[in-house]
Amino acid sequence: MSSGYSSLEEDAEDFFFTARTSFFRRAPQGKSRAGQQDVEKEKETHTYLSKEEIKEKVHKYNLAVTDKLKMTLNSNGIYTGFIKVQMELCKPPQTSPSSSGCMNTLHISSTNTVGEVIEALLKKFLVTESPAKFALYKRCHREDQVYACKLSDQEHPLYLRLVAGPRTDTLSFVLREHEIGEWEAFSLPELQNFLRILDKEEDEQLQNLKRRYTAYRHKLEEALGEARKPG
Repeated sequence: MSSGYSSLEEDAEDFFFTARTSFFRRAPQGKSRAGQQDVEKEKETHTYLSKEEIKEKVHKYNLAVTDKLKMTLNSNGIYTGFIKVQMELCKPPQTSPSSSGCMNTLHISSTNTVGEVIEALLKKFLVTESPAKFALYKRCHREDQVYACKLSDQEHPLYLRLVAGPRTDTLSFVLREHEIGEWEAFSLPELQNFLRILDKEEDEQLQNLKRRYTAYRHKLEEALGEARKPG
């Protein structure tokens, strides 16, 4: 896959991937006004910093970068840059068994969400499972303690990277499978089949119980009949 950043790809020891075609996308033509308002609302909620604050932070971030993975601030206030994601999967993809445990570098925009990052990683490794089965975590290091926090699908990883700075020992990202309950791993048809089996077993148990009590009642009635006979 051509990333458009061959020099960086050659220098890096980890996997490198850019989802430029899917991440830096234009709004579809002819989109309804209601849809445009939704996009505008999303952008408003993402405006954590003023343009001047973003410009200052991007400048300081780039001064601290040591691996050439700098951020670029556009005139519209949107910035692009890189995040590294550690793959910690219980079941590595069959198409790339070595992907579990490896570090992947993504080139993304400040508007890209956690959900989009997860989809890009799964697409890269040809994982066919639903993105809903995976979660992106941020790992923070504070006072010799490591904290892991699951990110919501609507959070923006590049903003977190910008605020924390480029050092991965301060903040890093990890992709993991969801810690799901016993039944959440099954599809709807499978769950419906389980219910049918339970209904059948319940009916069989009820029939067995009725037969037992019917036989017991019959024996009691026989005993009462014998007791009532004149001696």
